[in-house]
Amino acid sequence: MIEIIGVHDCKVDAKGRLLLPSALKSQLDAVISEGFILKRSIFQPCLELYPRSEFDKAVKRVNKLNRFLKKNADFIRVFMKGVHIVELDNTGRLLIPKELAGNAFITKDVVLASALNMIEIWDKEKYEASISESLTDFSQLAEDVMGHMNETED
Repeated sequence: MIEIIGVHDCKVDAKGRLLLPSALKSQLDAVISEGFILKRSIFQPCLELYPRSEFDKAVKRVNKLNRFLKKNADFIRVFMKGVHIVELDNTGRLLIPKELAGNAFITKDVVLASALNMIEIWDKEKYEASISESLTDFSQLAEDVMGHMNETED
């Protein structure tokens, strides 16, 4: 499993291209050749950029759902809506399709934020508002999410 680290302020050009910062690019060197998957986030107004191998792991889980249950079929349809295969061009840029940019309110100033095995791509103002909101109750969130984990597990 890949683990990506860092938060980076970037700009999207008029054609919707985003230059991947060298600090991120170097972390992704081993997977750049396989390409990336860009999709809408389920829970936030941002995009998710997955190395292809990481997205394939998520799809394997989704593919185990019973499609004869309506809620599963509905979930699969919405989960896969707007999924795009993207590759870096020769200068290290990726093209954000207009449909996805609009879904995430991305215009010019963006933040690339690591989310362990993928990168979230946020409109800068929306990212800062989300972080500010999350910080308010972070101690309670940390306790709820991590408080019951056994320290000896790997």
